[in-house]
Amino acid sequence: MKSAKFNEELQAKSVEALKQELTDAKKELFNLRFQNATNQLDNTARITEVRKNIARIQTALTAKANA
Repeated sequence: MKSAKFNEELQAKSVEALKQELTDAKKELFNLRFQNATNQLDNTARITEVRKNIARIQTALTAKANA
């Protein structure tokens, strides 16, 4: 249910807002990977969650580009 709500929020955003959110998510993923490599990351499941969110954002961008 959480991902369905996230997808609805993405569909309501503009292309510029989606691009900004994608940039932020990629930066967060980089930071999480860095923390994981230095054994500072407690919640490793967050990496998977952020990766899936990036895919959802990219899917929303593609859908808007094709529409």
